[in-house]
Amino acid sequence: MRQVRAGIIGGAGYAGGEMIRLLINHPGVDIRWIHSKSNAGKKVYEVHEDLLGDTDLKFDAEWHSDVDVVFLCLGHGEAKKFLDESGPALDGILIIDLSQDFRLHSGGERPKTGEHSFVYGLPELNREDIRQANAIANPGCFATAIQLGLLPLAKAGLLNDVYSTGITGSTGAGQSLSSTGHFSWRANNIQAYKTLTHQHMKEVGQSLQQLQGAAAAVHFTPWRGDFTRGIFISSQLRCEKSPEEVLALYEDFYKGHPFTIVTSKPIALKQVVNTNKCLIQIEQAGRQLVVHSAIDNLLKGASGQAVQNMNLLFGFEETTGLHLKANAF
Repeated sequence: MRQVRAGIIGGAGYAGGEMIRLLINHPGVDIRWIHSKSNAGKKVYEVHEDLLGDTDLKFDAEWHSDVDVVFLCLGHGEAKKFLDESGPALDGILIIDLSQDFRLHSGGERPKTGEHSFVYGLPELNREDIRQANAIANPGCFATAIQLGLLPLAKAGLLNDVYSTGITGSTGAGQSLSSTGHFSWRANNIQAYKTLTHQHMKEVGQSLQQLQGAAAAVHFTPWRGDFTRGIFISSQLRCEKSPEEVLALYEDFYKGHPFTIVTSKPIALKQVVNTNKCLIQIEQAGRQLVVHSAIDNLLKGASGQAVQNMNLLFGFEETTGLHLKANAF
């Protein structure tokens, strides 16, 4: 198997830690360096203690061009700044960006910087474009879960007003301390936030319009939950098709996509935590359709999907390095 030389920018956060965990166990990847100025010289397991015994890699204060692909695990706004400052030094290197800096088209054109033109990295939507890309904009975590729940309906032109509610764990807020990230605040607590204004909705609208040809109104209320990992979405809309027709629509759309599984049986968050799966459950009462979707926000919603995209870019089988067991107990 070909060895892809990989570098990671911003390896100290949650997404960076998961990226390291996945790549050190990927049979086709050689991690050349992990950049973090604030942790330069430290061994990776001194920051990500779960990797003790798995790697002796150290954080590096500098990044180098001796790689085939760079993963950008930076905060929003920082990825664009890094690429602008790096300039031609990144020419010929594939980029996978986990921030929101390059997800949105402008005037129908893909975002660009230098020679890099960014493809929106949702494999269930853009698999063939991803294979040919030189830069990938990894989708947001809420955006991934919502879109995977709605894409088959968009393709069939069945979306109208959609009302979505989603709950996410504390890792979705990142590693930086905040009042709502403390254990004493999260424990036995729940709160709605960014009601109808969440930043991921722009990319959701962009993808749904790509399939349906017209904008669909998705009204989204996100919640902060009393757990660490995972996202659970419930989307409700009016639908004239029978339950059997809807289930067939979903099964046909996701046929051949290994990580998205459709069922009519109840799903639970623990079925997806620590995996790159998205589980989708269909429920219907009369003309009201409810689609539930569940993912791990750090894997299918971030680093796992980034590795899935890397597999497509370099011709690996799509599931390589991503055969992960759920934390069901």
